[in-house]
Amino acid sequence: MKIVSNKFLFALLVSTALILSGCGSSSSSSTDTTEDSSTETETTEETITYTDTDFEASDWTEATHSKSADPDYDEVFSDTEVKRLDFVVTEERWQSMLDDMTETYGTFGQSSRGSSLVDTDDDPIMVPADVYYEGTQWYRVGIRFKGNSSLQSAWQSGILKLSFKLDFDEFEDDYPQIDNQRFYGFKKFSLKNNYNDSSFVREKVAADVFKNAGMAVSHTAFYELYVDHGNGPEYFGLYTLVEEVDGEVLDTQFSSDDGNLYKPEDEDGSQFIEGTFTESAFEKKTNEDDEDWSDIQSLFTALHADTRTSDASTWRSDLEEVFDVDVFLKYLAVNGIIQNWDTYGRMPHNYYLYNNPDNGKLTWIPWDNNEALQEGKLGGALDLDFSNLSDSSWPLIAKIYADDTYKAQYDAYLEEVIEGAFNPSTIQATYDTYSALIQSYAVSEETGYSFLGSNKSSEFTQAINTLKNHATSRERAVESYLE
Repeated sequence: MKIVSNKFLFALLVSTALILSGCGSSSSSSTDTTEDSSTETETTEETITYTDTDFEASDWTEATHSKSADPDYDEVFSDTEVKRLDFVVTEERWQSMLDDMTETYGTFGQSSRGSSLVDTDDDPIMVPADVYYEGTQWYRVGIRFKGNSSLQSAWQSGILKLSFKLDFDEFEDDYPQIDNQRFYGFKKFSLKNNYNDSSFVREKVAADVFKNAGMAVSHTAFYELYVDHGNGPEYFGLYTLVEEVDGEVLDTQFSSDDGNLYKPEDEDGSQFIEGTFTESAFEKKTNEDDEDWSDIQSLFTALHADTRTSDASTWRSDLEEVFDVDVFLKYLAVNGIIQNWDTYGRMPHNYYLYNNPDNGKLTWIPWDNNEALQEGKLGGALDLDFSNLSDSSWPLIAKIYADDTYKAQYDAYLEEVIEGAFNPSTIQATYDTYSALIQSYAVSEETGYSFLGSNKSSEFTQAINTLKNHATSRERAVESYLE
């Protein structure tokens, strides 16, 4: 169990160390090395000049900070401990982040009843902050809030436990000392706030299942987060650190990151409906300057070819030339068993497509699984036989599942996954292990920094029990489908 008094003692020691190093803060001192009212001067709406550039990156080592270091997965993504991150950001920069949120989503803690999701194409602003881990400092790391509906909902509910995006060399042009700065070989992370998840484990367990099923997927780990934005470290709660797909996932799970990586997002084109392709629906995350979407266009062409009904063998062959259908079928099997309503088939987002340099095929990569492992909202997750799928709206699933050869492969993967990666006994044991690991961190979250209610311990325990029952129910669902 976590000892709360130790938590605050460590927080005090970190805060004191930061102050002594000239990079810390208290109510009467700055959070950055040279922080004062003139830390940054806005020269235009888009350009900021930073003046806190006179510092030495004294904690820099090859293994911890250098781009040449291999990603250290054992250090960063542990399954057996909850690690800690500290953000130290100047009061002025923190306020600019809050002001930006207010401009986008309105006053913190207030919302118009029945108001719809704010439609914005702009990410929240990113500012430099110092990040501390195990007594070591990373300098002027880019941090910003992240999310869509979850970000808006948390903000308007008055909960400051917001998700973050971290980029360790985002500001290297302003601070030459951090050129190609990395965190144990990693450039970027998402720090997810486990929104709408009283168990805190959905994101991690879903990723574990995809990984154990043999799919490319982000690594995840539990972290507690403290943020010092002028008044000493504050406990922001228990988070899940998620590896970015457009970072080391490509470098370590594929032969290279030379292929096109796409993150489709909330447009008709990203549903693969015939005649709806647009470049804007498939945002490029690599090779951005290469204005070539021919691989995506080829997938549209192959999927909607008339040979699907006139010559199924030729249709499959042409489709498999451009799309890794086998990976997609495995994804459908895993996603169908664990259940996830917030992804393709229900929502036109939360997946990546990568043109694998090894075979030239677009490969499916799952993303953002905090809503998985439940029936879900807005009509709920897809049935295993896709009987509740709108075929015209989601043709990538509908046309592939309608093919007898592909359906047989999908059925085989369902059996394989329920006996292996999502074996109920194994998954229930995983829930027990993770809940024992994180419970003290979850239930000690503070009001205004937690999505748990007043009886945190009971709510957390009930959420874990619900997940364990869900695992059993999914085994029955697969058995029923296969029969």
